[in-house]
Amino acid sequence: MASFAGFPAGLLTERLRLRRWLPSDAEEYRGLWTERDPRSVRRIDADGHPTVEEIRERLMDNPLAAEHGLGLLPIERRDNGEFIGYCGLTVGHASFDEPEIAYELANRAHGQGYATEAARAVVEAAVQTGRQRLWATVREWDTASFRVLEKLDFHHSGRVTADRERGDSIWMTRELSRPATEK
Repeated sequence: MASFAGFPAGLLTERLRLRRWLPSDAEEYRGLWTERDPRSVRRIDADGHPTVEEIRERLMDNPLAAEHGLGLLPIERRDNGEFIGYCGLTVGHASFDEPEIAYELANRAHGQGYATEAARAVVEAAVQTGRQRLWATVREWDTASFRVLEKLDFHHSGRVTADRERGDSIWMTRELSRPATEK
């Protein structure tokens, strides 16, 4: 594993604040799970799990993020402090050296450019860590996520992970040696 500069504990954009998780975020984060597309892997199960308390424990006890400086940051609107989702870097399906960018917004925040704004800040922070490449895996049916990634100069890598039940995952990638174009 290569050595990289630490990922910041918080990021500011014109309209958004990305910060570390607070125990009070667990209920809003669980709300994202209830809104997910039925084809999504991570959903609330028939027994109601994960519960708010289970999610709170996961958010507060994330050794991978703490140890390596990767992790998902909650997104809140700067004008009113409203939690609207998360964005960040994770090992995910990729690696520590070339992590995966991940983001998810509450339905009420869709269509306002927030995902692009947050993801752009995360990409810029990833550049500052010294990483050379980022990955993203997107279900073939998730057109909104493809639009966000295309705005940030991600492109199809040619790799696909087949999944007949939930839809194939398309591997997108971005070299970080060049700045993103404004789209």
